[in-house]
Amino acid sequence: MSDRRLQVFHTVAGVLSFTRAAEALHMTQPAVTHQIRQLEEELNARLFDRSNNSISLTDAGAQVLVYADRIISLYGEMSESVKELTGDKAGLITLGASTTIAEYMLPGLLGDFRRHFPEVQITLRVANTDAIVALVADNTIDLGVVEGEVDNQLLRVERCQEDELQVIMPPGHPLSSSKSIEPMALSSYPFIHREDGSGTRSVVERYLSAHGVDEHTLNRPFELGSTEAIKGAVQAGMGITIVSRATFSRELALGLLEARPLSPRLERTLYFVRQRQKFRTHLMDELFQFAKQHLDKSDV
Repeated sequence: MSDRRLQVFHTVAGVLSFTRAAEALHMTQPAVTHQIRQLEEELNARLFDRSNNSISLTDAGAQVLVYADRIISLYGEMSESVKELTGDKAGLITLGASTTIAEYMLPGLLGDFRRHFPEVQITLRVANTDAIVALVADNTIDLGVVEGEVDNQLLRVERCQEDELQVIMPPGHPLSSSKSIEPMALSSYPFIHREDGSGTRSVVERYLSAHGVDEHTLNRPFELGSTEAIKGAVQAGMGITIVSRATFSRELALGLLEARPLSPRLERTLYFVRQRQKFRTHLMDELFQFAKQHLDKSDV
């Protein structure tokens, strides 16, 4: 779209955070703030209330959001109509996924889809859950698959599949003598976290809090931005962590890690995220249905 300000507003309104919107748009936070101020000056209305490091839509902002949804949807419909008119049948779809899903669950899906639809080009964007949700809300990607719960009024959120998370540790770790691990037992050992904004981290934090573990009592030597980095740190004896069961089968087979389920078990739902009002092409629906069937049948 030519009016970048409207795109920026749409993203900020979706995630209600200038910082997270800037990350999703690959912009600096001051640049995002500048775009919003320009739009507010043009409309002569304040679009966001800012207080205590949080923002919310004003009445004017809520009204602008209604029109922004319609404008962005119409722009997508116009683009598809032109493609049909000019005979552009190649097809390009942008799929977004949070890191764990992209690295461990999607390769097989994308390979199968490519075999069924060789003429379709798929671009995969990988980021944490918050960023993927923002990109879908901003109409930058067509379909997102994320790990964490999604609270965004602009989006349609649908169940993908269930995923169990387990504790991983180096071989011979004291916790490996147990068949399952209670949450309180984690407080006795260094615990390695994913970065803030990660869907896995959000799920783990909620689980620990629900079972009486105060985050501030955990010995957290550092945070790492990828599951691979965390597994490497655990292998090196630097701590333990909780990750998806889909991520460590190779290390278990090679004897590099050990894993135990939590008690009670920790399971989460993976979600598909789409725009509610976005003009959908036949190709986008094909990808959604294909992904839904593929991931629903896979064993995570």
